[in-house]
Amino acid sequence: MSDTPYHIDLASVVRAFPPGTDAPRLLLDFAAWLKVPPWGSVGCFSLAGQFSDLAPIYDGGPLRGDFALFLRLPEGSVVGAWYGGGVDPANPPIVVIGSEGENEILAASLEGLLAKIALGWFEENSEWTDFAPHEDIEADALDELAGWLSRRLQVRDLDKLTEKPSGQPDFKRWTEAWCRDRERFWTDHPVSMELGRHLAAHLPKGTNAWDKTIFNVAVAGQQFQIRVLGRGRQPLEEAAAIEPILRKLRDDMWRARPDLGLWYSMSFGLYADGHVLPYGFNYETRPMIGEALADLSEAKADLLRAPRPERWVPAWLTAR
Repeated sequence: MSDTPYHIDLASVVRAFPPGTDAPRLLLDFAAWLKVPPWGSVGCFSLAGQFSDLAPIYDGGPLRGDFALFLRLPEGSVVGAWYGGGVDPANPPIVVIGSEGENEILAASLEGLLAKIALGWFEENSEWTDFAPHEDIEADALDELAGWLSRRLQVRDLDKLTEKPSGQPDFKRWTEAWCRDRERFWTDHPVSMELGRHLAAHLPKGTNAWDKTIFNVAVAGQQFQIRVLGRGRQPLEEAAAIEPILRKLRDDMWRARPDLGLWYSMSFGLYADGHVLPYGFNYETRPMIGEALADLSEAKADLLRAPRPERWVPAWLTAR
């Protein structure tokens, strides 16, 4: 383990920041510093960007401009700058979107997060201990990080950077309100109701409120596929009736948020009481149609019809 380097995907980190906002120089310098110590020396994480639509927050696509998620923890939580909630965009707090819904502000700034890591704050306070050195790492790199950070920031007292300022917004309440409102939005959405009517034959056999039938959808240009999850991904007899409904939804969502472009895949659940709830819309990953990747020319036709900011165009869509 001591020879394993930190996973650093600088290109994805840069992409994670909203258009018009560049990754901070301090973050890029930290990425360069992190290339030297072995994984686990100053915490168990990877420096890799992720968009909010793929983060553990419900319907995160419309929140892309509110986050710059640049760090991932092993259990699926993601960490980054939060630009929502009325914060100062020049100095956003650093938050964690927890894989189990434990959302909170970790530090008042990027400087504060790195100071907390360097000072062993997370281990000392028994919070988010993936930011503490791994128990199997003998060499202690925290002092080296603290020295580097002090020189880089030209400060002697890193403790001051870890202090919690007054008047911080309540990130947990903000995310809870978002998820609650979006679930209500989709539960009451006319498309959700229409899908429920068309798919009544697929209602789950159980009667518990959480019983559901799951469907996966993939779209790229003229290509379309919907599968129901039951003993594998099975074709759907109602596909011809469902396709125009989902294509219209896709276009309506693009018109509402043109910067996101068109999504390429999504999933939704049909619950025992007949209501439908989408689980997420994927704008980033090339979908599978049948047993093959979606036709690149079809996907590019979508991009031509619904262009995105250059930073948000995935690499596979720019391939020749």
